[in-house]
Amino acid sequence: MECGLLFSGGKDSGLAALLLDSFYDVTLVTAHFGLTDDWEHAAEAADSLGFPFEAVEMDDDVAESAAEQMREDGYPRRGIQQVHEAALEAVAAEYDVVADGTRRDDRVPTVSRAVAQSLEDRHGVDYVAPLSGFGRNAVDRLVETHLRVESGPSEAVPKGDYETELRSLLRTRWGDDAVEEVFPDHEQTRVVGRNAE
Repeated sequence: MECGLLFSGGKDSGLAALLLDSFYDVTLVTAHFGLTDDWEHAAEAADSLGFPFEAVEMDDDVAESAAEQMREDGYPRRGIQQVHEAALEAVAAEYDVVADGTRRDDRVPTVSRAVAQSLEDRHGVDYVAPLSGFGRNAVDRLVETHLRVESGPSEAVPKGDYETELRSLLRTRWGDDAVEEVFPDHEQTRVVGRNAE
């Protein structure tokens, strides 16, 4: 079966790809808005893992709505959640199986049982989250064994996730201060290959 895995180029979605590879024909899919070319970083990461890659451009209205939500809230959670659910919808239109790299202890994005069932029922797909039973420490240990990654501050380690584009949109609409108010400093990872087996 053809599986479209939402892929940022980071360690979680990279590990999810490895876990799904035995069961599905996996394509790594980055959803973006065309605001930047950062999705190309995810394409490079997919190539380093040996998986096919697809970039799916979503409607600008999704980005605008998410940016407004984040600006209003003063934090990214609900805006990121909106975009993630829209990305799942976009992938569900093209694949038999839709997957992501969400972990058990993720705060955002998450996919509730109701959202997963709705996606499956409306699109006739299977939704799978191969890391949903894994906590952060377990993921980190598996990543250390199986993947080569770069890590650093968000601005220094470009990935192909929609967070980068949402930061850009916030900066354009409301300035650098808006980005600093909404997004806390945190470390990002980007996959650069597999460890030798």
